[in-house]
Amino acid sequence: MSRLKVSILFALALAGLICAAPARAADQPAGAEEEPTPQPPRQSWSFAGAFGTFDRAQVQRGFQVYKEVCSGCHRLSIPFRSLEDPTGPDFSEGQVKALAASYQVTDDEPNAKGEFVKRPGRPSDIFPPPDAYPNDAAAAATFGKAPPDMWVLAKARKYERGFPWFIFDAIPGFQFQEMGADYIYAIITGYMKPDDPQWNLYYPGHRIAMPAPLSDGAVAYKDGTPPTVQNYAKDVAAFLFWVSDPTMVERKKVGLRVMIFLLALSTALYFTKKRIWASAH
Repeated sequence: MSRLKVSILFALALAGLICAAPARAADQPAGAEEEPTPQPPRQSWSFAGAFGTFDRAQVQRGFQVYKEVCSGCHRLSIPFRSLEDPTGPDFSEGQVKALAASYQVTDDEPNAKGEFVKRPGRPSDIFPPPDAYPNDAAAAATFGKAPPDMWVLAKARKYERGFPWFIFDAIPGFQFQEMGADYIYAIITGYMKPDDPQWNLYYPGHRIAMPAPLSDGAVAYKDGTPPTVQNYAKDVAAFLFWVSDPTMVERKKVGLRVMIFLLALSTALYFTKKRIWASAH
């Protein structure tokens, strides 16, 4: 076969593919295209920025939402005593002891009979897994996959912000670190089809194994905060951000001290250099 014939056949085949593509698209039913997944909208957080700190009341409300709703499926792998953190929930020692004792924890070591027994929790214990799903395999058998541990949830989601925001993110103290909190808030408030409880606007592919976990009035706040899904989402997102980064406030303080020290040192070195070189001339 001559090169001319091969070239003609190749051109005809390519033209056929180009023409067939619209035809296949036209055969798809209306609405079959997958909707794009938008980025979670930015929220206002008390812990944002170089001087941001956690709102104690908000973090405590967020823990209440976790305990009353989320803990039924999601584990939280932190010690009870972490809740005494003065820059976070700031619960009292008595409150933490009472909370820990309300859980049944399995001892790491067997007793004299070789049995692993359960006992009331202590502040040093880690939150036990949900009673209904003692391990990942049991949870996966129910949901198709194990619900993620909420200890790392706020740090598990990252996305690019694009120009010009990535420039500001390179400046120490001004980086946008709240994307995990924004994502959690967006997921909780992203159930927008009442007839499809697993459709979520902000979840990739819009199909999420977890149906809407919260509804207005599901958790009774004691401080007068309106019991709405938006407030639940904001509070639990703030709590989970603290869980993922409990040393954030102290780290910001140390960073600020270091920046002040470096600025003072740079200024002193600059004037020292000017003085030395001035006398040299």
